[in-house]
Amino acid sequence: MYAIIKDRGKQYKVRAGERHFIDLKSDKQAGDTLEFLDVLVCSDEAGNNTIGAAVNKSAKVIAEVEGVKKSAKSMTIKFRRRKESMTRRGHREQYTQIKIKEIQGA
Repeated sequence: MYAIIKDRGKQYKVRAGERHFIDLKSDKQAGDTLEFLDVLVCSDEAGNNTIGAAVNKSAKVIAEVEGVKKSAKSMTIKFRRRKESMTRRGHREQYTQIKIKEIQGA
């Protein structure tokens, strides 16, 4: 059983028990539950797919927040041909790690 959910412009294919990294939700703490109501496709154990026109209204995905994680650091270096003219910038994106509890509806 799987579902395809939409969260803030990105789509994720999820199954019960899987862990996923989604964009940071700063208002959620570890142990909180999330409900994803924008379910695009929902499949049951028999392989029957339920596809909504834009969103499947009868399905929802329940997930638990496990915490905030950071990605690997990406460095940007800009060199110029002048002596000691260089710019370094680093960036680490923050993600919310979730565990899918259950997929309801079909």
